[in-house]
Amino acid sequence: MKADVVLTVAESKRLIAKGVAALDFVQEKLKNGIIVVASGSTNACLYEELTGQQIDRRAYVTGRTVPATAGSGWEVEALPDLVLVNGEPAADLDRLSALDRMEAGDIYIKGANALNYAVGVAGITIGNPRGGTIGGAMGTIIGKKLQLLIPVGLEKEVPFDIYEAVDLISEPDEHLGHVYSLFPVQGTIFTEIEALEVLCGVDAYAVAAGGVAGAEGGLRLLLDGDADAVRAAVALVESIHGEPSLR
Repeated sequence: MKADVVLTVAESKRLIAKGVAALDFVQEKLKNGIIVVASGSTNACLYEELTGQQIDRRAYVTGRTVPATAGSGWEVEALPDLVLVNGEPAADLDRLSALDRMEAGDIYIKGANALNYAVGVAGITIGNPRGGTIGGAMGTIIGKKLQLLIPVGLEKEVPFDIYEAVDLISEPDEHLGHVYSLFPVQGTIFTEIEALEVLCGVDAYAVAAGGVAGAEGGLRLLLDGDADAVRAAVALVESIHGEPSLR
């Protein structure tokens, strides 16, 4: 059976967060291990899914891309980093200090700003000259053999090789204003496609994108699979319709 569904960007974030929370290896580490959830708009939804706590999701977003006319930011007090030790928030740890206690197989969750889905490469925008969160964590992630989990919506797909973009950005040249760096990473890429597979057992195909009246950047997905699974996937998507965007 096939079905056609549309997700806004905000709805995709919620779907992806639900899928990440349902992953077997995430559930295992909630029982025995450490999970770091770095700040980000998708990870703000994941914060809620993992803790069962509703938050002001704006408070779990640091760097962000907004329209040029949106102003300098929003007035909200930032939430501390979510670090779960055996499923319980550890107030004494943050996204970097937790790395000292993490062991092989523990999970570091970081969103992304660019995606080459077909080759499993993501890109993270960097404004900090020391590499920001990912720059401070990547050496330990590799050295300790941690699991890097990258929840990212297909709206972040870019039609340019991310490694080529990194080289282009890094070329010595005059800059007009600030030009952000791009940090390429490979890990477990987790999109709407993986979420629908994990949660409902269907195959999902991105067949169109974009829209109007709030669907700008949205995604049209073709669902394919067993009739019961497709019906379950449609019901799931319908249950998250209306997820509010961050404003």
